[in-house]
Amino acid sequence: MCKRFSMRTPYSLDLTRLAAAYAEGSLTPVAVVRDVYAVIAAADANPIWIYLMPQETVETRASALESRRAAGEMLPLYGVPFAVKDNMDVAGHPTTAACPAFSYVPAETARAVRRLEDAGALLIGKTNLDQFATGLTGTRSPYGACFNPFNRDYIAGGSSSGSALAVATGAVSFALGTDTAGSGRVPAAFNNIVGLKPTLGLISTRGVVPACRSLDCVSIFALTCADAREVLGVAQGYDAGDVFARRPEEGVLGSCGRFRCGVPRAAQLEFFGDTAAQAAFARARAALVTAGAEIVEVDYAPFAEAARMLYEGPWVAERYAAVGRFVSEHADAVNPAVREIIAGATRWTAADAFEAQYRLREFGRRCEEQWAHMDVLAVPTAGTHYTLEQIASDPLDRNRRLGHYTNFVNLLDLCAIAVPGPFRADGLPAGITLIAPAHRDMWLAALGARFHHVGRVPLGATAFELPAEIAIGTRDSASGDTVLAVVGAHLSGLPLNHQLTGRGARLLEATRTAAQYRLYALPGMNPPRPGLVRVTNGSGAEIEVELWALPAAAFGSFVAEVPTPLAIGTLALADGREVKGFVCESYAVNSAHDVSSYGGWRGYLSSRMGK
Repeated sequence: MCKRFSMRTPYSLDLTRLAAAYAEGSLTPVAVVRDVYAVIAAADANPIWIYLMPQETVETRASALESRRAAGEMLPLYGVPFAVKDNMDVAGHPTTAACPAFSYVPAETARAVRRLEDAGALLIGKTNLDQFATGLTGTRSPYGACFNPFNRDYIAGGSSSGSALAVATGAVSFALGTDTAGSGRVPAAFNNIVGLKPTLGLISTRGVVPACRSLDCVSIFALTCADAREVLGVAQGYDAGDVFARRPEEGVLGSCGRFRCGVPRAAQLEFFGDTAAQAAFARARAALVTAGAEIVEVDYAPFAEAARMLYEGPWVAERYAAVGRFVSEHADAVNPAVREIIAGATRWTAADAFEAQYRLREFGRRCEEQWAHMDVLAVPTAGTHYTLEQIASDPLDRNRRLGHYTNFVNLLDLCAIAVPGPFRADGLPAGITLIAPAHRDMWLAALGARFHHVGRVPLGATAFELPAEIAIGTRDSASGDTVLAVVGAHLSGLPLNHQLTGRGARLLEATRTAAQYRLYALPGMNPPRPGLVRVTNGSGAEIEVELWALPAAAFGSFVAEVPTPLAIGTLALADGREVKGFVCESYAVNSAHDVSSYGGWRGYLSSRMGK
């Protein structure tokens, strides 16, 4: 008997291929919506969905998008189908958090969901989850236990199980989950897709049922790292209505050349007796080297000790603050494992909470010592993969083991991305998680794309391969967009970035030029801008740039806004590629300040902040 679960997808829904199909006219959003609903209807054995939007409603919206696009409106996520975890509000439709007795119908849509819809994405429905987002198994739901698409005997992972499955099985292009303890990463690994857990506060959590509110974040499931990065670029945005919201910080993107990749010391790796998982991580480590990593073994002990604090310390009391009263008053409506975890939170005192904060600071300081030796930390996303039967026989301890490599990330204010990697010998996905300090999300996704390409695994549980152009960070060949390198005020978060985003441009990656350039702070420009000049005397440096995919139809109007002495020319990148980008006429730098030593415009601006 075949234990693999499959859904028939007529074409890949990754954003590169979907954008190309729309551009050439072989697909329309209305046609995609009809195909998506047909796929869902034909494969209802796995309890992926809790609520589907009425198909006619989504088709009507898709038709409206086609009219808006024809009228020239720029929609960065035009016609892209997506799903959201059913602990996020969608106005006029029920939110259950996988507990029917808790269900309510909100008047407003969650801020993150609204941003995606405004950008042209099409919401298909709301997905299954571990009840109240408590768990990493995907089995704690009255709507049914989700199973793995590669082997029905195994778990899909949670708590964002349905969202991960909707992407992996080809029903949607991307999905939103939430991630407090690893719920945006473990199901990504178990379903062979990308799971981006952004820096806390970058994506608004307004309209999301809280788990641990101070640690919650909205996560992104996608087929590729580039897709996840693109969705993050739309979904993020400071929300004054969210008290935990943060603005992005500048100057921390880092280089996309060789990078120092920390891994736990061999004696500190834990696979809970699973030799297949251990072997898969060894192959992943070799793939990291191929992707440009210099492997550095670091002390993982402080990270592991911080991880244990999430469920063995008073942070679990924050779950009680969120839904504890409901659990107490509706005990019979709550999953037994979830009820035990939340009800047990009452044993913690305020003094316990403060003492735990102090201990966490100590662990954080010890972790800082390790970050001095690495740019990124690579760990197995999960040390093992359990069957449904194994989880049923020991739901708490085995769930705890699944968080061994995930629970510390939000506690220590880090960002992370789970990326597919070499499969296990038994045919199950494995993959790794790359972790970095806060606000390095885009850079981390670029590194993830490199690793993903080296692994050469299919997209999710579909038969489609990773688009080759994604691996090198450009979509020029697929979508017809122009890849443009920006070096100054057009960088993400800087004053002129709106000239790109307003034209539907998409951030592809952060990288560096070849060591053939000097960067100058030009006098008299408002807002301040740099000039990039190519030199031939051997005195050049690598300069930080961002690559953006700019729709071909918008390229002319963008160039028309470029003031003298700046121009658009051809830039050489550190990895040998050549792209269009900002250059400066040499006469203009005669009286300008050379800022090349800062490595880029962000570094220079950061140096000026304290002056």
